[in-house]
Amino acid sequence: MNLRPIIDEIANQADDFLEGVTDRKEARAGISEFITMEYPHLNPADRKTVSDHVMAVLENESFFNGGYAGHSFDDESEATEE
Repeated sequence: MNLRPIIDEIANQADDFLEGVTDRKEARAGISEFITMEYPHLNPADRKTVSDHVMAVLENESFFNGGYAGHSFDDESEATEE
């Protein structure tokens, strides 16, 4: 199954359903909830793949960089998440 359209759709809507969220764990939980509600037909492996890729898109778009006033912990947190 091609998950790219689902990943793109969720990433495009993230600003709306993750408004005010700066914590990565909270964002991942919100994404998981969104996937469960909007794409219930996805199996658990596909849900994880979609969630992981949406998080990567948000990281690439600097979604989480707003709260550190110029000092980012991105490299450190990415190393511990994987």
